[in-house]
Amino acid sequence: MTEQNSYVVEQSANELTRLSAAELARRIHGGEVSSREVTQAHLDRIAETDETLHAFLHVSADSALAAADAVDEALARGEEPASPLAGVPLALKDVFTTTDAPTTAASKILEGYMSPYDATVTRKLREAGIPILGKTNLDEFAMGSSTENSAYGPTHNPYDVERTAGGSGGGSAAALAAGQAPLAIGTDTGGSIRQPAALTNTVGVKPTYGTVSRYGLIACASSLDQGGPCARTVLDTALLHSVIAGHDRFDATSVDESVAPIAPVVDAAKEGARGDLSGVTVGVVRQFDREGYQPGVLNSFHSAVSQLKEQGAEVVEVDCPHFDDALAAYYLILPCEVSSNLARFDGMRYGRRVGDDGRHDAEQVMSLSRAEGFGPEVKRRIILGTYALSVGYYDAYYIQAQRVRTLIAQDFAKAFEKVDVLVSPTTPTTAFKLGEKVSDPLSMYTFDLCTLPLNLAGLCGMSVPAGFAEDSGLPTGLQIMAPAFQDDRLYRVGAAFEAGRS
Repeated sequence: MTEQNSYVVEQSANELTRLSAAELARRIHGGEVSSREVTQAHLDRIAETDETLHAFLHVSADSALAAADAVDEALARGEEPASPLAGVPLALKDVFTTTDAPTTAASKILEGYMSPYDATVTRKLREAGIPILGKTNLDEFAMGSSTENSAYGPTHNPYDVERTAGGSGGGSAAALAAGQAPLAIGTDTGGSIRQPAALTNTVGVKPTYGTVSRYGLIACASSLDQGGPCARTVLDTALLHSVIAGHDRFDATSVDESVAPIAPVVDAAKEGARGDLSGVTVGVVRQFDREGYQPGVLNSFHSAVSQLKEQGAEVVEVDCPHFDDALAAYYLILPCEVSSNLARFDGMRYGRRVGDDGRHDAEQVMSLSRAEGFGPEVKRRIILGTYALSVGYYDAYYIQAQRVRTLIAQDFAKAFEKVDVLVSPTTPTTAFKLGEKVSDPLSMYTFDLCTLPLNLAGLCGMSVPAGFAEDSGLPTGLQIMAPAFQDDRLYRVGAAFEAGRS
């Protein structure tokens, strides 16, 4: 910890809220502590800190404790744990449907909405015996980079409560950093897992597209969205990844294809054999190592690359020229998909209904409902997407952006012919102050420069803590990128890098 850390991080007094998920699981399964005690400790931590942080939109104390009791009772009967993480509580981003808690996507249009079904990720967590502490805050419908687009107010960074915890999944990342939860689930459309992880000194993984079910995940951009694991260590993230991954027949985008197994990497991490990177070739992306980034971030990145070399990795520079066009392509493709996906939230089929007083026709009710239910950023993206999809502009904008997307995927493919993984800073700067970029959408969008190319190509990526920037005292992240279905490479390199820093 550094002198700049806020009291919210430093005042975590209960040991149970500071331990890793793997260690908590070991103690629970070994009978040293109960899941109820662990879950209650984290609920107490939420009660202690969340008025300041606002990481949670809903806390599910009763159902979390009931799930913890079920784990304790099963262990008392001599049953094997339902999973390696059974009994360890978790924070769930509020875009995954849950039958026992509201699912709002941080939007007024879904305020109080109770889903009749659990998302597949939610179901897998329950089956694994993982108590769900509650639903975390995000930018409305996962559109944003700071949680300031949440209809219910922003999340604050535990390292400096005047700054953002990132977005869209700032709630999940802040909960981890503050000891409110040892595990969390996020979603990553253009960096919404990795970017908050970098800003909060935590670990976040965007799995290969299609390898974690999107069934029950409220869609932002269907060809980009991907749920993934978040934690404070690489091992914890890998354990959670193993719980939620797998083919799902309910999800048309789910891939029924073998993925490189994570378990051997997890086993190696448990045994401490993580520091050697001999035989691994690491590519430094030239487009993400440039002037204009915060000096402290670049210094942390260069220090991280030097460490990888010391651990035996061969480091080479890689040129991905079309990454410079990724921002423009992304902010055409994403709004087009948003325009389509959010059409259902019209006050008639889903969501808040306004003007249903007998004086307005159906079209007026839909207009009034969407005007009141959606925030400014969501409206901006719907309008942009609808325009880009309109007659006369579809070929010039949407189709052209898809062509650029293909070129970006080809850049990745060429790079991975030479290297095992690519690395870059996760973000161009450390956490910015809340309110600093709200009036400048383009500046906000550029905060995701380093992360969004990966989503356009459907590949996998991780952000792992890379130390604190000397010019701000705030956390930085190292982004590791790997080919599709080679998620295990992320964990090998990430675990080695983490071990080298310990």
